[in-house]
Amino acid sequence: MVLLAVALDAAVGEPRRWHPLVGFGRWAAWLESRLYRPSRGAGVVALMIACVPFVIVGHFLEGIPAAVLILYLAIGGHSLSEHAARVAEPLARGDLEASRAAVGRIVSRHTDELDAAGVSRAAVESVLENGNDAIFGAIFWFVVLGVPGVLLYRLVNTLDACWGYRNARYRRFGWAAARLDDLLNYLPARLTALSYAAVGRASLALASWREQGRLWESPNAGPVMAAGAGALALRLGGPAVYHGQWRQRPWLGAGRDPEAEDIGRAVALVRRALLLWLVVLVLIDGLFFHA
Repeated sequence: MVLLAVALDAAVGEPRRWHPLVGFGRWAAWLESRLYRPSRGAGVVALMIACVPFVIVGHFLEGIPAAVLILYLAIGGHSLSEHAARVAEPLARGDLEASRAAVGRIVSRHTDELDAAGVSRAAVESVLENGNDAIFGAIFWFVVLGVPGVLLYRLVNTLDACWGYRNARYRRFGWAAARLDDLLNYLPARLTALSYAAVGRASLALASWREQGRLWESPNAGPVMAAGAGALALRLGGPAVYHGQWRQRPWLGAGRDPEAEDIGRAVALVRRALLLWLVVLVLIDGLFFHA
């Protein structure tokens, strides 16, 4: 089923209109407007109301057609490649303004004053991190817990994107979504980091993960991006502006600053890692379920 879902995503990409996760985002916004209180308890209640009904329904959708469709909707490899190309192509032509606008649609940092290296760095970081969030995490929870697992993972991941900010409004209300997202991503992120190392510069990726991953603010994005930076022999991270404030992020990886062509290299790294996952899943299926 994983192979079918990945093939469907590669062939047609995500729906251009009426994507279920967009609809879920509107549902989350409606719940927030009704349930918001600056308390962790309110956030827990909102999280449960937002996710539990869909996870229960998912239990009854374990048949092959429905499961393949749901996993296809949960992964976003094709979309990830498209977003990366929209940044890389104008940047390669020297159109810095267009590439800044394109990368601003996929990252939360301020992009209006980024130079070419800064745009490339932001795009590569987004590709590496979203490789875990949009592909490997979804596949992991589908394999482990089936349709309910992948639904829970992607819905919580969406809520974290909506509510998981460490600011005055969401610090308490978004706490439950952010912590559950961290928990659900703990194993997938480390498998993703290991996969990046396996299909890239392995020794540099593993060293970067070991020495730098724990320094990142996010306990899961750190290992993923550090390993990815090392696998590509690039220097990522560093200071950046978020919501009008400079944040002194640590440096990740080693080597030169990224360029436009490295955005495509990051996409290729994710694709090789995905191929590795598919091969491993096929081997596991053959060894343990068809012996």
